[in-house]
Amino acid sequence: MTRDDSRNEAALSRLRELIRIRTVSPLDSAAPDWSPFEAFADTLERLYPAIHRVLDREVVAGHTLLYRWAGREPGPASVLMAHYDVVPATDEGWTHPPFAAEVTGSGADRVLWGRGTLDNKGSATTILEAAESAAAAGFTPQYDLYLLFGHDEETAGTGAEAVVALLQERGVTVGFVLDEGGAVVDRLFPTVDVPIAVVGVSEKGTTSFTLTVEQQGGHASTPPRLTATARLARAIVRLTDRPFRARMNDVTERMIASVGAHGRHPLKFVFTNVRVFRPLLVAVFLRMSDETAAIVRTTVAVTQLSAGLAANALAERAQAVLNVRIAIGSTVGETRRHLERAIADPLVRVEIVSANDPAPVSLMEGPVWNLLAESITAAYPTAVVTPYVQTGATDSRQFSRVSRTVYRFSPFEMSADERGTLHAKNERMHVQTFFTGIRFYDGLIARL
Repeated sequence: MTRDDSRNEAALSRLRELIRIRTVSPLDSAAPDWSPFEAFADTLERLYPAIHRVLDREVVAGHTLLYRWAGREPGPASVLMAHYDVVPATDEGWTHPPFAAEVTGSGADRVLWGRGTLDNKGSATTILEAAESAAAAGFTPQYDLYLLFGHDEETAGTGAEAVVALLQERGVTVGFVLDEGGAVVDRLFPTVDVPIAVVGVSEKGTTSFTLTVEQQGGHASTPPRLTATARLARAIVRLTDRPFRARMNDVTERMIASVGAHGRHPLKFVFTNVRVFRPLLVAVFLRMSDETAAIVRTTVAVTQLSAGLAANALAERAQAVLNVRIAIGSTVGETRRHLERAIADPLVRVEIVSANDPAPVSLMEGPVWNLLAESITAAYPTAVVTPYVQTGATDSRQFSRVSRTVYRFSPFEMSADERGTLHAKNERMHVQTFFTGIRFYDGLIARL
């Protein structure tokens, strides 16, 4: 076994140990169990001694871990971030138990199964592995470097928000920020055969709405023409029948042109003349996949439904929760007006539960972008690096108000099937891409 092989296998063993710690985001705020989060922090101290010897660690907002790596000189600080909380999972329906961290296959086909492999302990561990090696070798970054591991990204994101407030209070100027997000993907566009490294330069706004109907109840044997539940169902159908308008934005146009340049004619001609063929490309994106459709429009998903208390009684209150991802160029207010117009029923009350407008678009050129692109190319030489609009929310949105260079990229190759396991059953990653992710952060940290 070579030295690199030995390092890789040791890193894999550490990731498996961290996945086995059930840091599930507490949903019961009245009595949360934080013991797994405390165990995770203690385990990091044992697994990564050089980091804890060289860097200063503090705990923010209860369980978010913030490490400061003092730089050689004053300048804008960089932040490498990930989160270590995970969404819930039971053994039901999983090929391998979600917290067993089992490895199957051999050689390049080895796969690590478990909740958090992709979202987001895999990224957290690659940062830790690279930082541990650099710290042990005596490396010092040019400017301060912070490692941030959030504890509640999957719920409220209060940890990252508190860190931003803390750094502002201390007068820290934040420059480069890198969080989870895009990845190295294949077959993103027709006729484009090279892998694509998509880097999120913005993210859609994440807002929760409720639709509520309240009306007279009664015995289920004599229902009115339109019950509360039927009225709510009609509202949901109307929303489905009136989707938000699809449109291009500058980020998506740049992505299409840069990726499309590696395609084959005649589509290459279309992709590289995106402004001429904008209406056609919008239509193509809407039909190509759910992922591409989400890039060009605001999306609405009904995620929770609640109604009556008894099988033979009319519901006096029926409610739906909408998870809305707002496209860049739009706002929470504009989104609410569309919902109300589409539903067209004054008896269906539309209310905002939590609101976030889309994140500002970060710089897509310049020295910081180039530094990131070079680091990606060093790890994935055949990949085309391109900006894109991220559809999922991350803790990095908290930094968008203090930095123009906030990026979202997970340094892993992910197939469409693997991306489909995020927040779902059978989350997994190829072991080899985890090793490549460590090399990515090795190179990135060396450039900071």
